[in-house]
Amino acid sequence: QVQLVESGGGWVQAGGSLRLSCAASGSTFSIYVMGWYRQAPGKQREFVAVIAPSGSTNYADSVKGRFTISRDNARNTVYLQMNSLKPEDTAIYYCNAKSSVDYWGKGTLVTVSS
Repeated sequence: QVQLVESGGGWVQAGGSLRLSCAASGSTFSIYVMGWYRQAPGKQREFVAVIAPSGSTNYADSVKGRFTISRDNARNTVYLQMNSLKPEDTAIYYCNAKSSVDYWGKGTLVTVSS
């Protein structure tokens, strides 16, 4: 099993930056595909970014060029650097660890004001 704890959310003005962290415990972090998803009020959860054990990444079109996902296997942590934030980025951001099973954190709220 994997336990995931997100941190780093908060309030920021449009154009600002935030860095989210997700600390993992309970299993071998390096074998998991790690991802970030988000859920805005009244909307379904959507994919944001993912990073494989190899370090290869993929992003939703809506965040390409603005967000960067990275991982530190020595610290069992995955990060999401978010720049040039927009009000439409406002959501609860969830960390995901994927192998044969999906694990989820409880989320961290990001609010971007115009």
